[in-house]
Amino acid sequence: MLKTVEIPLSGHPDKMCDRIVEAILDEYLRRDEKSRVDIQALGSHGMIMIGGSVDSRADFDSASIIQKVYKNIGNQDELEPFINIERPSEDVAKIVVAGGSQGTTVVHGYATRETREMMPLAYVYASALARRIDDLRRTDEAFQWLLPDGKVQLTMDGKRPVSVTVLVQHAPKMELAQMQMALVDTVITPILGEVDGLRMYVNSSGSFCTGGFSACAGASGRKTLADTYGGLLPSGGGAISGKDPLKPSRAGSLMARYAAKNIVASGAVGNILIKVGYSIGQQEPIFIEAVGGKGENLSKLVKDKYDFRPEAIVERLDLRKPIYQDVANYGYFGRAGVSWERIEK
Repeated sequence: MLKTVEIPLSGHPDKMCDRIVEAILDEYLRRDEKSRVDIQALGSHGMIMIGGSVDSRADFDSASIIQKVYKNIGNQDELEPFINIERPSEDVAKIVVAGGSQGTTVVHGYATRETREMMPLAYVYASALARRIDDLRRTDEAFQWLLPDGKVQLTMDGKRPVSVTVLVQHAPKMELAQMQMALVDTVITPILGEVDGLRMYVNSSGSFCTGGFSACAGASGRKTLADTYGGLLPSGGGAISGKDPLKPSRAGSLMARYAAKNIVASGAVGNILIKVGYSIGQQEPIFIEAVGGKGENLSKLVKDKYDFRPEAIVERLDLRKPIYQDVANYGYFGRAGVSWERIEK
């Protein structure tokens, strides 16, 4: 069975929007850890619009954060911010006071013994390719011709890569053949190895000099598959970015991954898929289902061992820290140094 995963680079318009709203969220949490934040971004052709609702004691200049993040990604052009953030409606505020779920959503968590990261192999490879390209652009003088926008797509048949597509924004007058050779030799082959018959498409449409917001509109919350399991598993569709830790789309997703990874790490099963449903205003999830790779019903195990109430998740995983800008690229899962990837002692 073929499995395909696509991972954007850090300068992709959608991922820039994700990173910007996560940076704003971080600043709210840094100044007031109990901030309630639900914001989104839309960027296009020299401007970015931030909209949504926030309830916080913090007060700061969001525009300066936007500009800093945009430049740190590697963009040289100017970006004009428009910010329209208001307090939540009274109806939403009542739900928060009552301690109920702040949204209706379905989240999924997955883990597998297939890789050290306990993520699907195709996802691990695709993320590594994207991260490697961004790292070369930032740190290697020989790759100064790389610009921030782009994406990677990888297709695998079992454990064998069968095709890889790399699209990178680049400086003008850079020869296509030279780019292709450099990326094959420095990115693709070191990560995937020498694979007979591997189809490689590197900027196969030709030049790609104009990218980012100068070429396309971007919006936060649009790369939910790349942010989680690459489309290889079911998705509830709810975005994680721009939402405070109590929102079930964030808290539930992180806890589902944490539970799945720890159950696999315990040796109980080779892989597990967890599905959790939340209904707005309700303190408890309305359902928790879990199934092992051989069809085992693991729902009771998950329910007995893990508390999926958002408040409990925030406390258990210590989610009020301003850490979210740093995990806005290459997926929230399968990375080191975050609480939801920790293995229980």
